[in-house]
Amino acid sequence: MMRDARSAFSPRQWLAAHAVGQRRWLGLAAMAGVVVGVLTIIQMVLLAWIVSRLLVVGDSLAALTWAFLSLIAVLVARALCQWGQEVAGQEASLRIRDAIRGELLEHLAAMGPVRAGARHSGALANQLVEQVEALDGYFARFLPQLRLSLIVPLLILLVVVWLDWLAALFLLLSAPLIPLFMALVGMGAERLNREQFAAVSRLSGHFLDRVRGIATLQLFHQTREAGEEVHEAADRYRRLSMRTLRVAFLSSAVLEFFASVAIAVVAIYVGFGLLGYIEFGPADELTLFSGLLILLLAPEFFQPLRTLAQHYHDRAAALGAADGMLALLAEPVRRGEGSAALPSADERLVSLEGVTLSHPGRGRVLGPLSVAVTAGETLVVTGPSGAGKSALLQLLAGFVAPDEGARRTQAGLTFAWMDQRPVLIHGSLADNLRLAAPEASEADLQQALERAGLAELVATLPHGLETPLGERGSGLSGGQAQRLALARIFLSDASLVLLDEPTASLDEASEARVIESLTRLVEEGRSLVIATHHPALMAMASRRLELDAGAIKAQATGVPLHE
Repeated sequence: MMRDARSAFSPRQWLAAHAVGQRRWLGLAAMAGVVVGVLTIIQMVLLAWIVSRLLVVGDSLAALTWAFLSLIAVLVARALCQWGQEVAGQEASLRIRDAIRGELLEHLAAMGPVRAGARHSGALANQLVEQVEALDGYFARFLPQLRLSLIVPLLILLVVVWLDWLAALFLLLSAPLIPLFMALVGMGAERLNREQFAAVSRLSGHFLDRVRGIATLQLFHQTREAGEEVHEAADRYRRLSMRTLRVAFLSSAVLEFFASVAIAVVAIYVGFGLLGYIEFGPADELTLFSGLLILLLAPEFFQPLRTLAQHYHDRAAALGAADGMLALLAEPVRRGEGSAALPSADERLVSLEGVTLSHPGRGRVLGPLSVAVTAGETLVVTGPSGAGKSALLQLLAGFVAPDEGARRTQAGLTFAWMDQRPVLIHGSLADNLRLAAPEASEADLQQALERAGLAELVATLPHGLETPLGERGSGLSGGQAQRLALARIFLSDASLVLLDEPTASLDEASEARVIESLTRLVEEGRSLVIATHHPALMAMASRRLELDAGAIKAQATGVPLHE
């Protein structure tokens, strides 16, 4: 599917488009279900025939041995077909959910870390896990059952018409009531499921925010109030879930009622017909075999519809989940005009040519401007807050695409990114280092720590590289966290290093150690682009670029700019 067409899809159309890709497995599930229906009819015919032969004709059990063996064979075959139906439905569901999850991840990657970062990580995690998994019942059970609810009752109706057309008429008149009430109840269930998914997304984000801020909450003695807020949010979600369940149980009760009434009407007709109280139509031709077979088939006539009603809640849940996922996929992904890669002989690693960038609600934040970074240089970008330094780095990294102009890079260019809040995960020091080089040996890790100026600190830790860290580097000071992030850059083979205020909020001693590590990167021949207003970092520049209101105010090579 084309990304720019997603916004035109309704949730039903989007789900149907994904189902088309797995129509073979879905068709196999439906085919197995039809075979189950045919075997069910054969099973009921054998049961009715055995009972009639025993009670009317007076055959012995030995004379009906073949019939009992046939019945057992039909039961075994029916169980195997039901298993095949379940397996095929689950396979289709698994493949579709994998495709949808991949589509969401692809779209998030295309949005880039800047635009994707504007959405709460808790809500995104909920969409990628809970909402995608909510599609399972729709594809695995509801879609195959939708076909079966038409085909199997039709087969049974043909058999009943052959036996007694008046009994078939009773079944035919009562059958539309079930889909009618399914639709009426389903509209309310779909709305409630949409609200439920929105509530659980908010709850995920709310809880994650409180966990991340637990240290601050403890500092200001607000942990009890935060706990009460989480409890209230969870209670709201509980009430909404109970409303959804009430609708589901109510719909099941209503559908069971109408199915039971219809079966009771057929049973009364068959009973009165066998007793001779009904002389209209084919009632006087009923026999024990035909009457018993009609009674056995009547519940099976409604069973596909009742099963569909049970899975109708899966449909409502899937539509509610799809609505939230389509909102994410409708997020615009801006792409630049594009151009050819830079020639291999060109000294430039990355080039921005006449680029502009705008943010919603802020208008243009950068450009038009042209900037190039050559191999081995250290470009320092300065300017007041809001001048566009971070936006320029995001364009150079490709995190966002320009509204106008083009970004060109050398083929196969790799870059590293670091800002004043490096990403550190809950795990060991080694785990955090191997984010940049998963196959790095312990010797490689030690060498990277040495270059970043952290080797002495790690040597004093009782567990060394296996020392555990909390989320966001809990257990390390700000300067140590920055140097750990720099160690990851030493481990990588990135030829371009982009740094956004790497020494902000650090004391002088930590700042000096970080600058020392950056100097080692320069000595290795890497290109650095540093957005900063710290004089010590400005002194590293081989070229300076000053921004003001998103435009280049001044630039110079090897000479200081006017401050």
